[in-house]
Amino acid sequence: MSDERTGYRRSARSPRGEARRRELLDKVADELGVNGLVDFSLRRAARAAGTTHKVLLYHFEGPEDLLTQAVLQLRERRIGRAMEAAAAGPDRSLADRVRSMWPTLIGVESGVLDQAIGLAMYDAGRYADLARSASRQYLPALLTLCPDAWEDQRKTEVAELILATLRGFLIEWRTSGDAAGIEAGFAALLRALEREEQA
Repeated sequence: MSDERTGYRRSARSPRGEARRRELLDKVADELGVNGLVDFSLRRAARAAGTTHKVLLYHFEGPEDLLTQAVLQLRERRIGRAMEAAAAGPDRSLADRVRSMWPTLIGVESGVLDQAIGLAMYDAGRYADLARSASRQYLPALLTLCPDAWEDQRKTEVAELILATLRGFLIEWRTSGDAAGIEAGFAALLRALEREEQA
């Protein structure tokens, strides 16, 4: 895209423009968190933000960009709450911290974030970043839960294990609602984490 075509966006990059962009994104993310991705459109997003679709296009590259940014925002909120739950209480084990995150993971934003992963699988050409960005967002937080004394490789391996397992539990919870099966899987994950921390 030439400088001429993108010139109109320059004011959107100013501090005032960035503040407006964040305000619009917060409103669209709130709406997505309640109503999900089905039938998402610029017009629906504009109604939620109290503006027009043209204003949204001034601040975002298009509907896919707006959708991706809103999903990232919702995911950051969920990660923040999950980390608050994990950090509550002194001297907790890694297993305890991971267990305490689960209620947040199935909380308010879970529906739309699960839909986002499904959308990325359904149309990877358009929405692949919705799935790729999930790992980039979750892994740094999970790494901080690992004991400081561990080497980086060990932290990465355990964080990847936690991420993959929790994703599996979320899919199981969303598709089958098998609470007993998830509970059994959680028990196995926590035993593995306890053994790893004691090693």
